[in-house]
Amino acid sequence: MRTDLVSEPGDATRPNEDFADVGLPASGQGGCVILLDGVTPPTGETGCLHSVPWFTARLGGALTELTVSGRDLTPTDILSSAIERTAQTHADTCDLSHPRTPQATVVIVRWSAETVEYLVLSDSALLLRSPAGEVTAVLDDRLARLPRSALATDALVDANLRNKEGGFFTAAADPSVAARAVTGAVPRGEVAALAALTDGATRWTETFHQGDWAGLFAVLAEDGARSLVDRVRRLESADETERAFLGRSKTHDDATVVYVEL
Repeated sequence: MRTDLVSEPGDATRPNEDFADVGLPASGQGGCVILLDGVTPPTGETGCLHSVPWFTARLGGALTELTVSGRDLTPTDILSSAIERTAQTHADTCDLSHPRTPQATVVIVRWSAETVEYLVLSDSALLLRSPAGEVTAVLDDRLARLPRSALATDALVDANLRNKEGGFFTAAADPSVAARAVTGAVPRGEVAALAALTDGATRWTETFHQGDWAGLFAVLAEDGARSLVDRVRRLESADETERAFLGRSKTHDDATVVYVEL
């Protein structure tokens, strides 16, 4: 097995809100990838004393531990338990019902000799490449399918869409959102390599349209995760003034990539 992991903040003066980990059980059988993209809140009250990096570190740590040790748990069970465990660490000090309580997107992948299981919640991406080279994207595209008018202001999103039916879901303080994730499993022999990416890295495909998912995967396989992030940074800088592709989005976003050859 070969792994390649890069995580870079969008702004060197601010903490990276992403989290990534690769877990290998002591038995030597199988492994896992955990990827989180912390949601940057708008300026103002969040109801929580803690930062987004504080939250992603604790949720990510819980996910890694449960995924490696809880072989009898499904990815949905793992996410639910990890959310509940993390919520309990600050329920006495923070208002976890606030719509902007710290939260994150989630990718969980776990493989054994027989199966590759996965879970994707919100707009991070999982790519699976078959031995024949076919690339399959596993996406939770609910946010992307919403009309731009519904996302016009943070107030509209919080009131009508964030962790609400008909909107989109993130891992925050409610364990029940785990059941909303995109989940599945494929035979181990059908996956030769995989990649998990936050949306700061998928900009190469989704924002700048430099290639499809197969093209992005080829960059990772041939040139590495560092090369993909560097390419995204150059594209962001080139569009900083005209913003033909970036629009109202932040110029540089936290970008994390985990690439694994099984």
